[in-house]
Amino acid sequence: MKDVFEYTSYRQYIADFYAERKVKSAFTWREFAKLAAFSSSVHLKYVSEGRFNLGEESVNRVAKAMGLAGTRLEYFRAMVEFDHAGTDNVKKEILDRMLSIAKQSNARVIEEDSFRYFESWKNPVLRELAPSMPGAKPLALARACRPKVSAAEVSESLNFLIRANLLSKDEKGNYVQTDKSVTTGPLEVAPLVVRGMHRQMGEIALDAIEGVPQDERHFSGVTLGITQGAYDEIVAEIDAFRRRIIEIATRDSETDEVYRLNVQFFPMSNKKGFKKR
Repeated sequence: MKDVFEYTSYRQYIADFYAERKVKSAFTWREFAKLAAFSSSVHLKYVSEGRFNLGEESVNRVAKAMGLAGTRLEYFRAMVEFDHAGTDNVKKEILDRMLSIAKQSNARVIEEDSFRYFESWKNPVLRELAPSMPGAKPLALARACRPKVSAAEVSESLNFLIRANLLSKDEKGNYVQTDKSVTTGPLEVAPLVVRGMHRQMGEIALDAIEGVPQDERHFSGVTLGITQGAYDEIVAEIDAFRRRIIEIATRDSETDEVYRLNVQFFPMSNKKGFKKR
């Protein structure tokens, strides 16, 4: 079975632990529950499915039943806290703690690089910008960024992108993309990192309204009254449109400018729960 440090969801870890044991023996949810001192034979099954939460007082019992101790127990406890946290700020604090715990054991959380990539707008921008400016030093790249950043921030981001294998250097020392596009993938922390990136890019978009000439930007919008069925259809159209944009953007190997496209579609009313008459 994979090491606990390769997980960010304690529910998935419990499910995988059970599946691994069941393949090797006649292990049952009842037996698992008994090992963790639960009276209900299906309690841990429901926890793994997201129907129940794991109570604070039972975390150690479940971890012991799975043979976790030391930093692995500490990491498992943090995973439970991460899942139950109510705000993005708290989740980020706990995730940082999880990464720190893993490093104490010279382990690497499988999703760490993806999390770090989407943590700052500078990473995706420099991943596009650096290959388009052969031979450019951090100061020149910093001056080409919008909003303004320092050469030190650029160096930090470039070092991370190289370490995470999101950029590489060719024989001339120029930056090259290892892949043409990057997505969050099957991240358990994807909603957290994506929301953070959207906030950053939204703030930059607001500044662009006044700070970028009108012939270099495009802002438009429409307010609509729709049904749930129309919403689902529009979201599908947006997904198809976004994929088409990526195809157009990646058609050429060269880059003249780095742009950000925000597609926003959100409610301006709150009528859910009201019955129609």
